[in-house]
Amino acid sequence: MATKFKDYFNRMLESEKELFLEFEKMYDRYALDQNGLQAEFNIEGEKIMDVIRSWETKLCSQSEKAGFGGYTSKLSEKFMAEVRKKYPLIDFVGVISTSKPKPIKSNFSIKKIAL
Repeated sequence: MATKFKDYFNRMLESEKELFLEFEKMYDRYALDQNGLQAEFNIEGEKIMDVIRSWETKLCSQSEKAGFGGYTSKLSEKFMAEVRKKYPLIDFVGVISTSKPKPIKSNFSIKKIAL
C-alpha cells in the first residue's frame, strides 16, 4: 500500500493521462533547450501546475477534514517532492527571461614595447 501522497500523485497521473503525456513531450524538449523553449514551456507548464495544485488541494483538504490540519504543510511538501522526482525542472514553469545573453566584449589589448 502506497502512502497517501503517492496514491494521490498516481491518481493524478492516471486521471489526466493525456495531458501529462503531452507535457512529457514538451518537458523532454525543454530539458535539451531551456532557453529556446521557455515561453512554450511556461504555457504548457501552467496547465500542468493547475492540475498539480488542484490535486494538492484535494490531498490537503482531506487531511484537514480528518483533524490533521497541522500536518498538511508536510504532506504538501512530500507531494511536491514526488512531483519534482518525476519532473525535476517543474520549478522553471513561469520563469521569464527578459534579457538575451550579451556577447562578451573584451577591452583587453597588449601594447607593443619598442626596444
